[in-house]
Amino acid sequence: MRDSTPRFVPVDESRRIVSLDVLRGFALLGILAVNAVPFSMPEAAAFNPAAYGDMEGANRLIWIAVHAFGELKFQTLFTVLFGAGIVLMTGRCEEQGLSATGLHYRRMMWLIVFGLMHGNLVWYGDILYWYGMCGLVVFLFRKLQPRWLLFWGILFTVIPSALMLLSGLAAESEGVRSAIADLDPSPEVIVSEVAAYRGSWLEQMTHRVPSAVALETFVFLFWALWRVSGVMLVGMALYKMGVLSAKRSRSFYVALVAVALLVGMPIIGIGIQHNFTNQWVSTARAYLIGVQHNYWASLLVGLGWIGTVMLLCQSAVLGWLKRALAAVGRMAFSNYILQTLICTSIFYGHALGLFGKVERTGLALIVLAIWILQLTISPIWLRHFRFGPLEWVWRSLSYMKLQPFRR
Repeated sequence: MRDSTPRFVPVDESRRIVSLDVLRGFALLGILAVNAVPFSMPEAAAFNPAAYGDMEGANRLIWIAVHAFGELKFQTLFTVLFGAGIVLMTGRCEEQGLSATGLHYRRMMWLIVFGLMHGNLVWYGDILYWYGMCGLVVFLFRKLQPRWLLFWGILFTVIPSALMLLSGLAAESEGVRSAIADLDPSPEVIVSEVAAYRGSWLEQMTHRVPSAVALETFVFLFWALWRVSGVMLVGMALYKMGVLSAKRSRSFYVALVAVALLVGMPIIGIGIQHNFTNQWVSTARAYLIGVQHNYWASLLVGLGWIGTVMLLCQSAVLGWLKRALAAVGRMAFSNYILQTLICTSIFYGHALGLFGKVERTGLALIVLAIWILQLTISPIWLRHFRFGPLEWVWRSLSYMKLQPFRR
């Protein structure tokens, strides 16, 4: 007997919102610039640049540029888009008179599985687990009006900031001192971590698994659950307001860029000066207060990046770049994992073993090379296939049916 149960049909390519794909591709490439340090240097260097590597001359300038324009900003963009995607999928389900609940929770559960595998088996810095877990929560808010989504989004985002400030005031507590001490590790700890990642895959597990578990538990409950969920809710609101589909006026997007440059960037500059003056982790209080600048200003600069990309999408210039970025964005899951596979092959001991040997100037060249690779191969792949390979696997598992793959 034929199953007549109605099923949600994946969106046809002709109905894709190109600006979302372009912004997603842009965000994914930007995330690589930020992730280059945790891929290639001891973990503490991602939060305390003085912990490892040269910070003079060009290396210092590259760090400042990545911190000012990229750190937390591209993650913010990607998180905004994830929230927008939830609203978009829900709306298309409802257009067909179907419930999106089952499909959504299957998608999130499989994303959690992928994230756990990625974080514990390949690279500890995974964000897929966070997105899957937070996606379970924010789905409940999807039908709210934009003003209420913004209200709850900002409220959620305040919580980690408040927790950091309270921790700074209680900086003499054993737990806070221990957490901050990890950001300024002893030479012995550095040597041990470098040796682990220059070793075999099994030797890497001695550091990778504890770091992944910490991000999946303590960091998730203390920080990511609130920040990531909050920004997803803001993304839902921005999508409903037409901001992410390049539907607002040119002056609106110019205003977003102006706020980023005139308000967000000066706040980040003050934070950089504060942290260098206080030697980054000289005291727990100095560190936990110092991170506040970028925590909040990253939202403003993220909006500025949105404004910039939407202006590009509205213009008639750089069509080749928009097409390439859109292709990268359509294959964001596959390209994200590809970045991990390339970088761990370059830096980890199971392949080239360059962990801890490449300065920030060298990392910039590696990042540029991977950008060129992904901008080149993504459009070529999509000429022959409907989805990226991991997008196809994720869709097939979520819809509980093999999806068409080849064109």
